[in-house]
Amino acid sequence: MSSTVVRSLCLAALFALIGGPVVAAEGAPGAIVPGSKAAGLDHCVEPTPYMRRHHMELILHQRDKTVHQGIRTKKYSLANCIDCHVGHDAGGKAVPVNAEGQFCDSCHDFVGQSLDCFECHATTPTPASAGK
Repeated sequence: MSSTVVRSLCLAALFALIGGPVVAAEGAPGAIVPGSKAAGLDHCVEPTPYMRRHHMELILHQRDKTVHQGIRTKKYSLANCIDCHVGHDAGGKAVPVNAEGQFCDSCHDFVGQSLDCFECHATTPTPASAGK
């Protein structure tokens, strides 16, 4: 294979990786979980297209402000995301956001990305935030 063809294929793969998740996530099953607070809203803390494209940057930025600078805000906090996007089962119990078919899992599974936030963070609202 010529170097031009190889270079073109590499560029095409790179563009698919960069652009693919943004487009693909829009069609992901379970993007809004029925019964969640988010299901009753017309937008997130930022417009939906912005959140789809930049959520990881926002999470990392919030992590740096919280962990490294000690600044805690609610707008981009992971706990706030969980509180709004968690679904509930028939008994009203919160279903973990990383459970199969739920908010975080559905998009990450759809685009083939690992979901490791919840190795440390709670997957359902904590009792203190659940009533807010």
